[in-house]
Amino acid sequence: MTNERPSGGIASSAQENRAATPDRLGAGVDDIEQLAALIARIKDNEQATDAAQKELRIGEFQVEGWRVPQSYIGPLQTLSRTEAAVMRFLGWGRSNADIASLLNIHDNTVRTHLNNAIGKLEVDGSRGLVALAGLLFHPVN
Repeated sequence: MTNERPSGGIASSAQENRAATPDRLGAGVDDIEQLAALIARIKDNEQATDAAQKELRIGEFQVEGWRVPQSYIGPLQTLSRTEAAVMRFLGWGRSNADIASLLNIHDNTVRTHLNNAIGKLEVDGSRGLVALAGLLFHPVN
């Protein structure tokens, strides 16, 4: 009488499938250095994902990290408090006159803040700024 298990069945075929799947994490790694490099890449990816999920402060406003394109993180943090407020209202779809009324400033001052934001963010004019502001501040339903 032998202690061998019969081959086949659901459990053994699942194990064979896992072993045969080349895209499994760590599959095909025959070197400790390769495994260490793979682990480092995974950690870097997790840190990047965590950073994208954190909130970002723009002026006095908090914005979900997933909304912010990577290339704009630094420039957005250079915006003044009023420039950020103007962008927020712009992202909500408000006109320049509405923004001026809400912030108790003149229409020309709103235009100045918008132009300063366009320069700091290096977007392609007012349409680019409106698109970015909508991405950052428009409510998600």
